[in-house]
Amino acid sequence: MRARLALAALPAFVVFLLPATACAWPGPDPGDPFTMSVDRIGCRANTVRVTLRNQTRQLTRFDLRADSATVASGSIPARKAITRTVKVRQGSSAEIEAYSVSGSAADTLIDSTRVRNDCPWGHRLPMTGPPLDLVAKLATAGGLILTGGVVWWYGSLWPRSGSPFER
Repeated sequence: MRARLALAALPAFVVFLLPATACAWPGPDPGDPFTMSVDRIGCRANTVRVTLRNQTRQLTRFDLRADSATVASGSIPARKAITRTVKVRQGSSAEIEAYSVSGSAADTLIDSTRVRNDCPWGHRLPMTGPPLDLVAKLATAGGLILTGGVVWWYGSLWPRSGSPFER
């Protein structure tokens, strides 16, 4: 009994003792000059808004890329945020990456995320068949009737009095 209780409580103890395991992705590095946040996809325009927020007290240069192609570049004023839109084709996805650009060193990757455009395509076709809940109810009723028939048939065979084992 105690072993069952201990095994049932083990996941709760792991969460309390190791809170770092519950975190899906670490937060931004404190040394990064800016952060990147990505909104949800805008279905009408097939674009996504990317916000870059400068965390420093000086001008920061950036390069925003989608699938390794530069979408926007420029600079972010100190302690300000800028927003750029990135186009994502319908039914596809794009890897959006934000790089910090400096003249003396190579571009530094700050953040990246994959965005999928799974918006519905155009107009939907009208529903011409029966509703799905009706089909599910009919399938369930047919299964119950079939199961009842098998149980009734087996019940008529099983308790025979002429069994070879009753001697």
